[in-house]
Amino acid sequence: MRLKNPLTLLLLLIGNSALGTADANPLAAVTDTEQRQRQQPLDKSRSHGYGSASSPSTGSGVSVPFFASLERMARLVDITYCVGTISGLSPPFLCASRCKDFPTLRLVRTWNTGVLMSDSCGYIAVDRGSKAASADDVTTEETKGGSLLTETTAPVDDVDSPAIVVAFRGTYSLTNTIIDLSTVPQEYVPYPAPDGDGDGDDDSDGAGKAHKCSNCTVHMGFMASWRSAREVVLPALKEAREKHPGYPVHLVGHSLGGAVAALAALELRLSLGWTDVTVTTFGEPRIGNQGLVDYLDEAFGLKRDGDEDDDDDEAAETLPYRRITHVNDPVPLLPLTEWGFRSHAGEVFIAKADLPPDPADLQVCRGDEDPACTGGEEKGDWLDWVLGLMRGDEKPVDVVRWAAKLGVVPARLKLWQLFFAHRDYFWRLGLCVPGGDPADWGRGKYNFNVSSAWDDSDDL
Repeated sequence: MRLKNPLTLLLLLIGNSALGTADANPLAAVTDTEQRQRQQPLDKSRSHGYGSASSPSTGSGVSVPFFASLERMARLVDITYCVGTISGLSPPFLCASRCKDFPTLRLVRTWNTGVLMSDSCGYIAVDRGSKAASADDVTTEETKGGSLLTETTAPVDDVDSPAIVVAFRGTYSLTNTIIDLSTVPQEYVPYPAPDGDGDGDDDSDGAGKAHKCSNCTVHMGFMASWRSAREVVLPALKEAREKHPGYPVHLVGHSLGGAVAALAALELRLSLGWTDVTVTTFGEPRIGNQGLVDYLDEAFGLKRDGDEDDDDDEAAETLPYRRITHVNDPVPLLPLTEWGFRSHAGEVFIAKADLPPDPADLQVCRGDEDPACTGGEEKGDWLDWVLGLMRGDEKPVDVVRWAAKLGVVPARLKLWQLFFAHRDYFWRLGLCVPGGDPADWGRGKYNFNVSSAWDDSDDL
C-alpha cells in the first residue's frame, strides 16, 4: 500500500535524523564516505583510467606535475573574485589577491555583465610562459573513427609553456545564486546558434552544424550566463589568438564559472574547431541531461575505448578536461539526479576534507559517476529513498532498510558546505584580499620541485 502523503514522511525523517543521533547537531554528522576515509588510509598505488560508472577507480594518488598544474589553476581562478571589486584586476596583471604569483601573465581584458545580465564575470590573460612556443606546441588534429575527439600535441600540464587563459568566476552574488537554483531544462543548441535560431555564425564556417547534440537539455541559467558573457569573451579571445598564434587556450572556472566554462569549451572546440582547448573546473555543477553529458564526453575524449589501457596514468592525466571535485562539496551533485541532471566524465576527486591536500589525496575517476568519487556520495542515501517513495518506486516498508542511514545528512543536502568544502580547492577560494582568504594566511607554499609552479618575485 502506497503512502498517501510522502511529504509528511520526509519531514518526519529529517526531524528524526537530527534527534535520533548521538550528536543532535546535523552539521556534525559523518557520511559513510567520510567514515571509510577516516578508518582506512589512502591506497598509495596508482591505477587510473576511464570506464563505466559501475567500475570504480581502483587506485589513488596523482603525479606531482599534474597536482602542480591543478593547484596553479586554482590560484588563477581565485583571482576572478577580484573582478568587480573596488580593488579590481588591472594591467599588466595587478590585483589585491594572488596576481604576484604570475609575473608572466598579461591582462587582455575583464568582463562583468552585471546583475541584469546573469552576472557573468571573469578575465582573459596571456601567459607568456618561461619558454617560447616551438614547433612541438603546434596543434595537430587526428580523427578517431568518426568521433568528435581531436587531440593536440601541446602538453596539457606544462606550466612553462605560453597559453591564453580564460577564467570564469563562481557564485558571488544573489543573482548567481538564483541562476544556480534555476533548474528548468531547455533544448541545447550547439553553437554557433546563441539565440537558438540554428542559422549559424560566419566565424564558424558551419562547423557547429556537423555536431548536432541530439536529445540534449541544458541548465537554463548556465546557458544564459554563457550567452551574456560570450559577446565579450569571443571577440577578445579571437583577437588574442591572432596576436599569439600557437598559444593553446586554457579555460578555468569555479562553481557557476565551471558550468559556464564547460559550455564555452563546447563552442570553442566544436563550433569554432579549436582543438587546443583545455578545461579545468572546480566544484562544477551538473549542466544538463545524459544526452549532453555523452556529447561533452565524446567531444573531449573522456570515455576510453575498450582496447585502451585503463591503467595508463600518463594518458589519464593529460586529457583536455579536468573536473575537480572535493569530498562533502554538494555542488557537483546539484541539480539533483531526480530532476534529470547528470555528471560528465573527467572527474578528479580530492578525498581529503581539510586543507592542504597532497598528490596522494587525489584520484582520477572512471566514467561519468564513479562510486569511489562524488558518485558514491549520492547513491543510497535516505533522500534517494524518500524521493523514490514519492515517485512510487519504493515501498514504505523499506524504511527498515534505510533506518541505519537516517542519522546521516546526505552530501547533496550539506548546504553549509558551500562556505567550506565548495571553496576548499587547494586553497580557500572566493575572497580578493592580500594572500587570499584568511583561512590560508600563514600557510606555506606547496613544494613541487617543478619549475615555474611558484614564483617568489614580489613585483610584476
